[in-house]
Amino acid sequence: MANYAFFEGKFVPIEQARVSIMTHAFNYGTGCFEGIRAYWNEAQEQLYIFRMKEHYERMHRSARILHIQIPYSVEEMGEITVELLRREGYRQDVYIRPLAYKTDELIGVRLHDLHDGFAIFAVPFGRYLEKEEGARVCISSWRRVDDNAIPARAKITGAYINSALVKTEAVLNGFDEALVLTETGHISEGSAENFFMLRDGVLITPPVTSNILEGITRATVIELARRELGLETVEREIDRSEVYIADEAFLCGTGVQIAAITEVEHRPVGDGRIGPVVQRLRELYFSIVRGEEPKYRHWCTPVLVDSADGNLR
Repeated sequence: MANYAFFEGKFVPIEQARVSIMTHAFNYGTGCFEGIRAYWNEAQEQLYIFRMKEHYERMHRSARILHIQIPYSVEEMGEITVELLRREGYRQDVYIRPLAYKTDELIGVRLHDLHDGFAIFAVPFGRYLEKEEGARVCISSWRRVDDNAIPARAKITGAYINSALVKTEAVLNGFDEALVLTETGHISEGSAENFFMLRDGVLITPPVTSNILEGITRATVIELARRELGLETVEREIDRSEVYIADEAFLCGTGVQIAAITEVEHRPVGDGRIGPVVQRLRELYFSIVRGEEPKYRHWCTPVLVDSADGNLR
């Protein structure tokens, strides 16, 4: 449970970080957010925030689309986040949720001539999908929101009703997750995750023009596949039936991390078990996010300092 939040320009006890039932963002979904993970390294006794700068850069882009002015720079938001985690004193994996939103208490749908707010809280967090090593997925009957309706490249709070409809349909039908199609019938992404598949030694993922979130974990996977596995990634449209004949497939994102797909609509992916490429990517990823790989340490922001000398642990 969180103890503190950054709210209305200051750190406050979490129970004081409250908005009115009349708040514009609550009524109309006029806000944007990020999901950032921090990972506890037991051996080093250090908490590392993964790719925080990239997350806050994306948040500024989301805010621009929604006519929201965030009063803090990327660097300042990072400093606030580190201080929040220090106050919380977490010694476990954590999920960080920054929000920018329209604060006015009034009725009327618009984005202009409204006031903006910014808040952050963080909670302990483990797996998003229980079956990370072998998820069963379906193709959703719901379609992905379109860029000309609700842009998926912005993490808009109200847009996630689309994700909620997709997720609930999948789970109630006995699956762990779902893949969502674009209006043209091509794979877009999961309910809240980017999608990759391996066919004939080629890693393939939908392009940013397929109404996907421009994922930070997605970018991480593309770089790791190239640098560490020697696999180039092709970004192109993917037909629904291609997924049925993939050699390997997986979902990725800050929440889901990297989760293998081993079955699509009752059809096994490959031999129905996690494949070697997905397994290797998962091993690399979890080593990197915990600050165990010097080559990628620049992606990890340490949180804790030694109380004796003030230096980072």
